[in-house]
Amino acid sequence: MKPKLTSEISCPVCGHKETETMPEDACQYYYECKKCRGLLKPKQGDCCVFCSYGDTPCPPVQLDQSCG
Repeated sequence: MKPKLTSEISCPVCGHKETETMPEDACQYYYECKKCRGLLKPKQGDCCVFCSYGDTPCPPVQLDQSCG
């Protein structure tokens, strides 16, 4: 199975949405909103910002692998 590599990430501060390409073999721990410049960090229990704020989880999670 090939993971989906794009996710629409939504800023919880201002509501801005942006479609981003996710790293294929790692989790992304920080993301800066392009509108308000707020720094997003994963919610407790999530491995990355895409799992917390995106419409698609990161590729390692999609493939049932650990994040690296």
